[in-house]
Amino acid sequence: MARLLRVTAAAEIPVGRARTIEVDGARVAIFNAGDGRYHALGATCPHEEGPLGDGIVVRGAAVCPWHGFDFDLRTGACGIDPELAAPVYPVRRDGADLLVELP
Repeated sequence: MARLLRVTAAAEIPVGRARTIEVDGARVAIFNAGDGRYHALGATCPHEEGPLGDGIVVRGAAVCPWHGFDFDLRTGACGIDPELAAPVYPVRRDGADLLVELP
């Protein structure tokens, strides 16, 4: 059963950046894509376990700071290696807060 959890205030994440949070043992990166759009991916890059949450948003994708692998913020699909994907979690805004749905 999925759980909807408050993870952070939207104002805590600058446009084009992410904030990594840990909730119930799950590490999730919340990305601010601008224009009020927020996305959540697994915080660890599936390429070589880099800190995806330390990356930036470029043209709708999260870019890992280690090797530049990019992951679509909506689907988690990797633009470099089609065999890789980051887990995607639904995000909802509730006033000033961001809520993430975790399994």
